[in-house]
Parts: sequence; C-alpha cells; structure tokens
Amino acid sequence: MQDEYRTVARAGVHEIEINRSRFLCALAPAATEQEAQEFIAAVRKEHADATHNCWAYVIGADAGIQKASDDGEPGGTAGVPMLQMLLRRGMRYVVAVVTRYYGGVKLGAGGLIRAYGGVVGETLDVLGTRTLRRYRLATVTVDHQRAGKVQNELRAAGREVRHVHYGEAVTIEIGLPDADVDAFQSWLADVTAGTAGFELGGEAYGEA
Repeated sequence: MQDEYRTVARAGVHEIEINRSRFLCALAPAATEQEAQEFIAAVRKEHADATHNCWAYVIGADAGIQKASDDGEPGGTAGVPMLQMLLRRGMRYVVAVVTRYYGGVKLGAGGLIRAYGGVVGETLDVLGTRTLRRYRLATVTVDHQRAGKVQNELRAAGREVRHVHYGEAVTIEIGLPDADVDAFQSWLADVTAGTAGFELGGEAYGEA
C-alpha cells in the first residue's frame, strides 16, 4: 500500500488555444471510478456541441484503475497522453476531461499528443496539487476532566484530530503515521498519567 499520494488541490478549468482549436481541460478530484464517470458525463453534457470530449482518470493510491478515451480523435493521440501526464505527475484519485473545439487547422498526431498532454500539465500547474499521507486511525479514550488538555496537547503536537465524541467518557479519533504509534502511546501515558485508553483502527489518508 502506498505511503502517500498526490492529487489535484481543487476542481477547475484551464484553456489553451493551438492553431485556432480551443482545448479546455477540466480537472477534479475523484474518490471512486463512479465519481470520475459522473464528472465526465457532466462535462460532456456542458460541452455537447464540442468536437471532442476526451478523458482520462486514475483511481487508487496505487493507481490500480487507469482508463482513457480518445472520443473520436485518432487512436492514442488524446486519452493516452492525458493519462500519461497524470501518471508522470504522480496524480491519483483524479479525473481529467479535455474538450476540443476544432478551429479548422489539423494538428497531426504529434500535435494532438502535445496539445492533449500539455493542457493537462498546464492545468495541474494552475490548480496546484496536494499530498496525502497514509495514517493509522486510532481512538483515544479519556475522562471528561482530562479531555480538554489532551485535545490541546494533540493539536499543539500537530496531530490530526479527526473526530471527538462526548459520552460517558470522551473518545478522540486521530490519525497517526505507522512509525509514530509506539512513541505516541508513551506520550499519551505521560500526558494522562496512564489513564487513557488507546485502540488502533484501520488505515486512511490525510494531509501530509
């Protein structure tokens, strides 16, 4: 399992013009293949009058799902260079749709490959990327008296507090890098005089 991955910071659109053809690249984060397909469908609907709506997406921290479409452009000149650009930049959980409005001048295979790959790269530069790192989810249980102090100490230490639940005791869900688990348990015992409960859960990704 990947320790970290990069994805696009936000959804957005960037446009370039090459030999009177307009290339609009719409990029968005996508948590699932279904989300990616829904985004593609929405862009196709918005630009139903375009010459082509080519797309590519990469889903999974290990890039397990990779798909692309040339949408009528010559084979391998649109979707594949878009996908290659996403992979070259280390992008995961991301979908790209490049809408082309033909301007009357043929670009040739090489020109199309450069245009479709290039507009994806430019759009990533414009929108920016963010890195997400793998964490172990963990639950800390403390009494109400110590809960405020523990939360403050966690935040002061830069720990990611994901959720706090107040019941008979206070449960605080946090994210921990695997390598920090032992040191964190020692720290927690010191802060709470050994009174806190600690339970390791599954894995998730959070901001690096």
